[in-house]
Amino acid sequence: MTALPISLVRRVVAALCLCTFALGVSLSASAQTMTAGEKAQDPRVGLKAGWQDAESAAMNMELVAHVPRPDGFFNPDDPGDFSYMNSDFAFRGDHLFLGSFHGLQIWNIADPSQPTLRLTLPCPGGQGDVSVHGDLLFMSVEETRGRLDCGPQGVSEVVSDERFRGVRVYDISDVDRPKQVAAVQTCRGSHTHTLVPDVEDDSRVFIYVSGTSQVRPSEELPGCSGRSPDEDPNTSLFRIEVIEVPLDAPQDARIVSTPRIFADATSGDIAGLWPGGPHGEGTQETSTTNQCHDITVYPELGLAAGACSGNGILLDISDPANPKRIDEVIDPNFAYWHSATFNNDGSTVLFTDEWGGGLAPRCRDTDRPEWGANAIFTLEDGELEHASYYKLPAPQTSEENCVAHNGSLVPIPGRDVMAQAWYQGGVSVLDFTDPANPQEIAYFDRGPMNAKRMVMAGYWSVYWYNGYLYASEIGRGLDVFKLTPSEHVSQNEIDAAESIHDEEVNPQLQTRIVWPASFSVARAYLDQLARHEHLTSEQVARVGGEIDQVEQLAARSKGGAAVARLASTAAMVEGEAGVAEAGASPEAARRLRLLAATLRELGGALP
Repeated sequence: MTALPISLVRRVVAALCLCTFALGVSLSASAQTMTAGEKAQDPRVGLKAGWQDAESAAMNMELVAHVPRPDGFFNPDDPGDFSYMNSDFAFRGDHLFLGSFHGLQIWNIADPSQPTLRLTLPCPGGQGDVSVHGDLLFMSVEETRGRLDCGPQGVSEVVSDERFRGVRVYDISDVDRPKQVAAVQTCRGSHTHTLVPDVEDDSRVFIYVSGTSQVRPSEELPGCSGRSPDEDPNTSLFRIEVIEVPLDAPQDARIVSTPRIFADATSGDIAGLWPGGPHGEGTQETSTTNQCHDITVYPELGLAAGACSGNGILLDISDPANPKRIDEVIDPNFAYWHSATFNNDGSTVLFTDEWGGGLAPRCRDTDRPEWGANAIFTLEDGELEHASYYKLPAPQTSEENCVAHNGSLVPIPGRDVMAQAWYQGGVSVLDFTDPANPQEIAYFDRGPMNAKRMVMAGYWSVYWYNGYLYASEIGRGLDVFKLTPSEHVSQNEIDAAESIHDEEVNPQLQTRIVWPASFSVARAYLDQLARHEHLTSEQVARVGGEIDQVEQLAARSKGGAAVARLASTAAMVEGEAGVAEAGASPEAARRLRLLAATLRELGGALP
C-alpha cells in the first residue's frame, strides 16, 4: 500500500471528525430525511411502474414535453439495454445535442414544448458525452467496441488499428451533415471530457479527458501502460490527458500534456492521494484516486473542481494546458467522487458521490443519508471546508437505480439553486444558498421501469437552458420542465431566471451568470427579502409600490422622474442594509445591497 502523505493524513483525520459530527448530530443530513409520516404523504412513494406509462409525481415544476428515444436508439425487447442508453448533452442555439452509448441525437428545441428530432448519427462506443463550441462538437468514446469508422460491428481483436477510444471532433457547421474531422486516441478512452476555453487566446480550446476504463495495449497505441507507478513511472494511470484544439485547424487536435494532478507535492509520488479502501469501521470503501470522473471548470475564476474517484480536488487552471492541484479533500462517506458544481460566485462547491456506480438502488429507506449523496464545501482562499450533505429525501424502491448524478445551476439571482438528476429517483431541485442547510424546493419523479426487477433507466442529467429544464432520461427519452411559482420560488424569481439567455451550454463548463438590470430581478430580490422577513411587510409594500410606479413612469417615457425615484428607493434600501449589518444580519444586508445595486443599475439604464 502506498504510504499516505502527512498532508493527506491531516485531511483524513479532519474528514473523520466531520463524519463523527454528521453521525452524532446529523443536522443537515437529518434535515433531508423524512419522518415516517412524511414518507407516507410524499407522492413519490409508491408510484406505479412502467416504461412509457409509469405514474409520475411533481412538486413546484411541471413536465411540458416528453419525447421517447428515436427508432434505432433503443432495443424494443430490452428498454434497459446498456448499449443504447442516453447519456449527457449540450446546447447551441435552438439545438440540443444528446449523446448516447449508441451515437448522437440532435433535437431542435426552438419550441421547448415540442422538441423535434433533427438528426441521428449512429456511432456506438459509449458513453457518448458531448460538448459544443461554435461549429465543433466533441464526443467521448470509451468502450473497446468503438471504431474509427463508427461501424456497428465493433472490434473483436485485442489489438486493432480499427479501434477508436478517445475524443471525436465533428464539424457541425451543417447540422444535418456532421463531419468527423479528428479523432484523438487516448490510452483509457474518454469516459467524460471537459471543454476548456482559453480566456487568453480565443483561437483555441482545450479538452480535459477523464479516462476511467482499462488501459489499452501499447501494441495498439504506443506509450500506453496499465502498470502501477512502482513498475512503470510512465504509467497511463494517475493522470488526465489535455487535448489542444486549434479552432481554425481542428483536424490538428492533439494531446499536449498529461498532468500528474494526483502527485504528492513533497515527494513527487504520482500516486499521492487516496490509495483506496475503507476509512475505518462504519465508513465507505472509497476507490483509489488514479483517475477523475468529471472535472468542472470555471475559467473566469481560473479554477476547476475535480471529482476524482477517491478525492475531491481543486485545480488552478490559469494555464489551461497545465492544470495544477491546489487543494484536495476526502470524505469517509464517499465511495466514488463523481462530479462537481460551483455556485455562481465560486464560494461553494457541491460534489456528488456515485455510490454503486449508478447501477444500484442507493436511495432506499435503509440507505444512509450521507452515502450516495452530495457533499457541500465552502471555498475560501483556495481551501475547501465541508459544510453539509444533501440527499434526495424521498425513499426509492429496490427496483430503482438511484444515486446523486449530474445537474446545473438554476439562475435565480441572489440564491444558489441547482437542478439535479438522481437516476430513477427523478429530478430534485435544491437550494444551497446556505451551504450548511440545503433544502429541496421542487421535484419530478416517475415510478420504476419494472415493478419486479431492476431495469436500467432514470435521469442522467438535467440542465437549465433559456428558461427550461431539460433532462436526459436513460431509458425513456428527453424531458422538458418548467418551474412553477411556489412558497419556495416566486414568479418574479422565475422571470428573473428566464432573463438569462445563453448561446451555448456545456456540461462541466461553468460561466459567470450576470443578470441584466430589470424590474423582474429587482422584484426577485424583494421577494427574497420578504420570504426571509429581512424587511417588514410595510417596507416590502413601500419598495414594491415604488418599483411599480417607476416601471409605469418608464413605460410613459418619463425616464427622469423614474430615475429620481429609483435613486431615492435605492438609498432607502441601502440604509436598511446598514441597519441589518449593524444588527449582525449579514445575509439580510447582502440581499438588501443586491436590491439597492439593481435599482441603481436599473436607473442608469433608463433613457
